[in-house]
Parts: sequence; structure tokens; C-alpha cells
Amino acid sequence: MTERLTQEQLSQIISEVQGLQVRRDAELDLQQVREILQELNLPPEFLDEALIELRRRQALKVQQRRNRFIAFVVVAAAVVAIASIVDFVQQQNSLISRVSTQQDRITLVEDSGNLNSISRQNSPEVFYRVTLKDAPLGKKLSLSCNWIDPTGQIIKQNRYQTREINTSIWDTYCRYTIGATAPVGNWQVEMFLEGRQISVQRFEVK
Repeated sequence: MTERLTQEQLSQIISEVQGLQVRRDAELDLQQVREILQELNLPPEFLDEALIELRRRQALKVQQRRNRFIAFVVVAAAVVAIASIVDFVQQQNSLISRVSTQQDRITLVEDSGNLNSISRQNSPEVFYRVTLKDAPLGKKLSLSCNWIDPTGQIIKQNRYQTREINTSIWDTYCRYTIGATAPVGNWQVEMFLEGRQISVQRFEVK
């Protein structure tokens, strides 16, 4: 069956053939190039080397364009990755910044409510119990405590990481043994969440 063409297809074919003819007319064969070189008093025997160098430069340009494209893709991917990391870190920081103290208290081993004063006899182990609110689920929190004596000196520092948080209201504590020779007077203990103070409690040692 003879293939039939529409008028639009015929116009496109004519345009394509004309373009091919123009390109063909603009091309020179090697003999014509040699004649032109001779007219310019240039040695035609260098034509082959010149063609090799020309093709090498053309291939180099193609490779450079490809390398620039690859570099662009790599940079774009890196920018997207960095933006994703920054966004993730900001989200994590936002979660951490919302954590605060719901209540805190000073107790001994047995939690019988907040103690305003502690006797240093028998070197009791003192607990600073803190209840956090808005704790981020599925995260582990880095906490620390400073135990400060009446002179303002940090006597003890606790640093620890919680278990994985599974409830937004989270109980935690740090502890310190008050020795029998510990200075009497007003003490205080501070709790920090990743360097941010979230609570402080004062008590008297007698």
C-alpha cells in the first residue's frame, strides 16, 4: 500500500530537505580544503593533523559541557541535602526548646515530697527529681546537673542521657551524696537540657 502524506507533512519534508541542502552546500570536501590552504600559502600536508586537533578540541568541549552539567547536578544535590539537614536540625532544636519543667523537688532515696533542709549526718544520698513536660517522643535527652555549695562552688556535676522518651511527661533525676563534712548552709542544684537551664532548686544543709 502506497504511503500517503498530508500537505503539512509535505511542507515539513520540503523544509527538511532544503535545510540538508544548505548544510551540504556549506560543507567542503578534503580536496577543496587543500586547494584553499594552497591559495593561502599554507602547507596542505598538515591538514590531517589539523583535523585530528580540531576533533580533539570538539570532543574536549563536549566533555567540558558534560562535566559542567555533572558538577551542577552534584552541587544541586549537595544543596538539597544540606537544606534537608538544616531543616532536620532546626526541627530537632525546636522540639528540644519546647521541653520545660512541670515540677521539681529535693528528696532522699525514699521520695516523701520536697525537702527544704537536709541533715548531713549519715552522709545521705540526695535526689533532685524533675518532671519534664513536652518531652519529644522517640528521642533521648542529654541532661546534666550542677550541685553548688554555699560558697558558690560547683561540688558535683552529673551528666547522663535518658532512655528513649515514650511519654511527653517524663520523670528524671540526678543525685549526690552529702558528706558528713559538707559545708552547712544554703545549697542549690541546677538541671540543664543540652546546655539550657530548665530548673533550679534550693535547700539547706544542716
